[in-house]
Amino acid sequence: MSDSNTTNFINPSTFILLGIPDLQMAQVWISIPFCTMYAIAILGNFIILFIVKRETSLHEPMYYFLCMLAITDLVLSTSTLPKMLSIFWFNSREINFSACLTQMYFIHCFSVMESGIFVAMAWDRYVAICDPLRHSIILTNPKVAKISLAVVLRGSMLVLPYPFLVRQWPYCRTNIIPHTYCEHIAVVKLACTNIRISSYYGLFVAFLVTGLDVFFIAVSYIQILRAIFSLPTKDARLKTFGTCTHICVMLTSYGPGFLTSLTHRFGQGIAPHIHIILANLYILIPPILHPIIYGIKYKELRDKVGKYTCRR
Repeated sequence: MSDSNTTNFINPSTFILLGIPDLQMAQVWISIPFCTMYAIAILGNFIILFIVKRETSLHEPMYYFLCMLAITDLVLSTSTLPKMLSIFWFNSREINFSACLTQMYFIHCFSVMESGIFVAMAWDRYVAICDPLRHSIILTNPKVAKISLAVVLRGSMLVLPYPFLVRQWPYCRTNIIPHTYCEHIAVVKLACTNIRISSYYGLFVAFLVTGLDVFFIAVSYIQILRAIFSLPTKDARLKTFGTCTHICVMLTSYGPGFLTSLTHRFGQGIAPHIHIILANLYILIPPILHPIIYGIKYKELRDKVGKYTCRR
């Protein structure tokens, strides 16, 4: 199916992913840093999973949540990057309609899960710093399992309406998606009907759910900072640095996501390739930074990585 296929049809069997608009000639060069970042993300997150699995001393709530974050990052990057690179390298732009919906579901589902994991990690830090003597009593393995299940179910259920709504819309204008992957609003915009339900629901998930998560995270860290500043000065500085590390990690995840959602809906004056690059950074940057930042922050994890590296 060629890019010129814009004749009238209902519910196409395939979509065409255009790639990065206005930068098609440079996509081979753009693929080099993208591929490098993907390889770093895969390696870093697999190292986290391997080390935590092998070392029983790391079988603690914080590292369990860190493993969940690593799995989420692996799914997010793998659901988009292979297809994106096939577009850049082999001009393989076609994607089956069902595969497009599946990709859309995985991207948004695991993005919501990631936000929930951040809330769980913030709560774990709150208990560890503000009530350390009861940390092992409050965050038992069964409690961690229930929290993890709640995070997974919340992400799965909240995003479930996305593909169902997209599937019911008629598509009679074009099947060309000006994107590198099947982002929800990019697909919805192709429908030749009123798409307010999809658009409003997408905004609900992006802002209300994420907004609540950010609120709970902020409350946790405000309490953490209050506890830190009541400690002696030297300890306070060390713990403040660790807390700021968590905040910086979360900003790298929430920041690009909010910008992507806003520019797709309200940034009509922004060049299309800026939209797409922002969306790609939202998928690529957090999976790279999370293992690096947490690997540096947690001495136990850093020491275990050093042990296996020196052994090799």
